[in-house]
Amino acid sequence: MPVRAVGWARSFPVNLGVREARRWCLAHLETLPWTGGAPDTVHSVLLTVPELVTNAHVHAHSSARLVLTWDGCCLHVSVADDDPELPAPRPASTRASSGRGLAIVDAVADGWDAHAFHGGKTITACFRPLNQPAPHACATWGTATGT
Repeated sequence: MPVRAVGWARSFPVNLGVREARRWCLAHLETLPWTGGAPDTVHSVLLTVPELVTNAHVHAHSSARLVLTWDGCCLHVSVADDDPELPAPRPASTRASSGRGLAIVDAVADGWDAHAFHGGKTITACFRPLNQPAPHACATWGTATGT
């Protein structure tokens, strides 16, 4: 069975900020045929991108390399940075003004995963738009469990 996918990639240095990453992501989302009928999924993606890019900038002190890939059933949002230490969701205190990024991703994505590679790590979140058939050949993702 042939695999058809479409994707985009761009690096966002710390000085570009998350606003540009969100704007770039929205421009590419608007080219996909399902986004007009799945505003909640689009909103979830646009909430996740700034969280992951911010994590790369703040915690890894590196550029964020953002890749969007639509494989026909899942939009994969991947952000790579230069820190090989894998993140773990942690409870944020009620007084903390940060520390909720992965909890947000966990709440809005259909699944997410983090893996280290030589010189860094990548966090990938999967978003399945509603009313899209999930072909049996689609990869199985956990439901927002981090695996």
